[in-house]
Order: sequence, then structure tokens, then C-alpha cells
Amino acid sequence: MTSNKLHVDSLVVGGGIAGMQASLDLADQGYQVALVERDPSIGGKMIGLSKVFPTLDCCSCITTPKMAAVAHHDNIQLLTYSEVQSVTRNGKGFSAQVLRKPRYVREEDCTGCRSCELVCPLDLPDEANEYGRTAHRVVYVPFATAVPQTALLDIDHCIFCGKCLKACPTDAIDFFQQPQTLQIEAETIILATGYEVTPYDAKKEYGAGNLRNVIDGLMMERLLAPTGPYGRVLRPSDGKLPDSIAYVQCAGSRDLSLGVSYCSRICCMYAIKQAMLLSGALPLADITIYYMDIRAFGKGYEQFYQNAKAMGIEFVKGKVARITEDEDQNPIVRVELIDEFSHVAERRHDLVVLSVGMLPGYNTQPLYQVPVAEDGFIQIPDYNISPAVTEQAGIFATGSATGPMDIVDSIVTAGAAASEAAAYMHTHNGRQAAPVAAQEERSPVYA
Repeated sequence: MTSNKLHVDSLVVGGGIAGMQASLDLADQGYQVALVERDPSIGGKMIGLSKVFPTLDCCSCITTPKMAAVAHHDNIQLLTYSEVQSVTRNGKGFSAQVLRKPRYVREEDCTGCRSCELVCPLDLPDEANEYGRTAHRVVYVPFATAVPQTALLDIDHCIFCGKCLKACPTDAIDFFQQPQTLQIEAETIILATGYEVTPYDAKKEYGAGNLRNVIDGLMMERLLAPTGPYGRVLRPSDGKLPDSIAYVQCAGSRDLSLGVSYCSRICCMYAIKQAMLLSGALPLADITIYYMDIRAFGKGYEQFYQNAKAMGIEFVKGKVARITEDEDQNPIVRVELIDEFSHVAERRHDLVVLSVGMLPGYNTQPLYQVPVAEDGFIQIPDYNISPAVTEQAGIFATGSATGPMDIVDSIVTAGAAASEAAAYMHTHNGRQAAPVAAQEERSPVYA
């Protein structure tokens, strides 16, 4: 195990949209940034989505240029497939130990040509990106637009046949690669640790996990995405095009039985967005959204909701009690129809999508000594005035690490965290950003 040292102005933890934006905002001011991401590629969950609301812009078209800007910025040190192991205060800043996990492929030599992937004889289910619907080789590049375009070898499933070793034109395969520890000295830390979704099988009465044609919103995102597994929307059980699709709202939010008492803020809008996309992909399909109340709070969101109704999407006010299936594996939704004299009805659909909610992605208390609130997200002492400032001096937070929020708010808070970090370095350490050459103009971000 080898050890290296790196000194930067700010350590950003998390390479999703918020972490990338905070890194770019600081780097553009001349600050040196180290961006640490635990996955093999930056991009977070956003790179896997189909389109963003309310503009229906392509997610990849927005995220990919930003990923490339991070990778090629002179002031950003990008550390993927790495995790922060410990953090201690060190004078005016922090000292962090970062574990660089072995890819068994030397990053400095790999060109991303995928020659190793083409000759590898074994396939593994792609659980991380496609929920097991497709497969990848034992040695593989995570996805087509991954940054960096560097292969990764799953050593636990490798049979050491040596075919990748012979096929690699740059001799980048290294079966003996070991973990490395990197010590990072930073004056500030920005936490952009993101979120997880409520397990789609958390509510047993909805049958997800047992009923094959009950999926969650993120799975539907992959079915709708141009980079998705099939290039079209198909039923999991038999691969047919669904003629009737239903959404069940609040399937992981506002539910004390799951310990999630809060509204996840994004579920209504992503369900409406997906319903509109399905209307385009399957023009003859009937689409129904079962909801308790629609929360369209952002700029342009209400009009987006009205447009969905005008397109013929059916909105049914009611709480779904349970989901079963018939002999053809068609989900049957039992629901109390509130606007129809509160009577109970059962409706059959071809496919049901659960609008799952948001959970904290990471507990920052043990490592960073940053308290979390009752909901598990990072506690912000004065959210109305300083939404990115934590209780630990010099540590800031952004994006859904602080609470449920959409892409727009994540980007806004990323800018706030970068500004707070720059002000902190100037005020407490007398740190001024180094002059920086003009960066190439990047594409604007819509969400």
C-alpha cells in the first residue's frame, strides 16, 4: 500500500450534479479542488435519467458536458472509485485520508478502447446501472459516457483467463494492483453526498419484488432513456408493450409506517414528466396517476401539470391500499376514489410504477462530525439565511445531502456552498483565489 499527499483549497465529496457544480464554481474562481467520488464515474444519478422537468431537456445532453468540464479543468483533481476514510482538523483546515480502490486497470495507461471488454468471456448482471436487466463483462467501462473512460475489472468474478491481458494495447491490466491511500490537505470541505430512494419493496402491500410488473420510478427512467436497456418501454414479465400504465404516488413518502414523514418534493413532477414521455412513446396507452395531492411548486411546474392533463393523462385522487395481480400477471390496483364519493374500486393495468421517495444517501456524523436532523439529512442550523453552512466551521453541504430537492435546487445550493467556502477561506485563512485563465464557455444548465 503506497501513500501520497495532495494539498488543495477545497475537498468536494460526491460527484453528482451538485458536487460537480460546486467544484466548477470554485475552480473557475481559481481555487484548487479535489473531487472524490466513490463510484467509477462521476455523474451521479442524473446521468441515468431520461429527461428533466419542466423543459424535457435531455439529461445526458446537460450532464455530459459538465462531466467533461470537471475532468478537464486545470484546477480540479478528479478522484473516482475513491472513498474518504477519515477526516481530522489540521490547523486552519482539514486532513483527509482517501482510499483509492483498485480497478485492476492502470488509469494512467487505459485509453477506454474497450478491447478488454470485447474479449472477456463472462457476463455479469448490471445491477448498478440497469437493475439487472442487462449485463456487462467482468472487465468493463461503466457506461458509454462515463468520466473517466477507464475500464474496471471485477476481480471477484474474474477467471484469470488472460484474454484481456493479451488484448489490451497499452498493457493497462494489472491483476496485482493494490489499494492506495491518499492524504488530502484542504481548507474547506463541501459535502455533496446525495440521496438514495426508498426501497421499492418497502410497502409489502404494493407487491413490488413479487409482482414482476410493479416497478419504481428510477427503473422507468431507464426504460425511457435513449441509453436504456431496450430502447423502448416493455413489461418485465413478458416483454409486451403496455397498453395501460398507472403511477402510485407517495409510495415511499409521507408515510410514517416507513419512517418517512416528509414529502420528497420530486415524486409528483417526475411522475408527470414520465407520463408525458410515455404519451409520446406509447400514443395509444392509457396513463393514470393515483395521487393524494399534486405538489407542483417550482417555476413552470404548474403549467407542466396542466399540460399533462391536457394531453389526456388521467389524474385520480385517491390512496392506493394494495396491489395484486391476475392470472396474466396484470397488476390490479385497489384504491379509494376520494373524488367519487369515496368508494373503493379495483382497476387492472398492464404496468404499475411506484413513485418512491428520497432517503439520505450518507450519514455525515461519524466521519465529519456534522450532525444530521431527525429525517437523516444534514442539519443546517440557519437554513433560511445560510442554506449551505453546517454546524462544523469550514464544512459546507449542498444538494440533496441537506434534504429532498430537485435538480434546479441542487445546482442553486451548489453555487451557495461554493460561495460560502470561498468566503470562509478569505475570512478565516486570508486565502485569495489565484488568478485563473478564462475557461471555455460551458453549456447552460436547464432543469
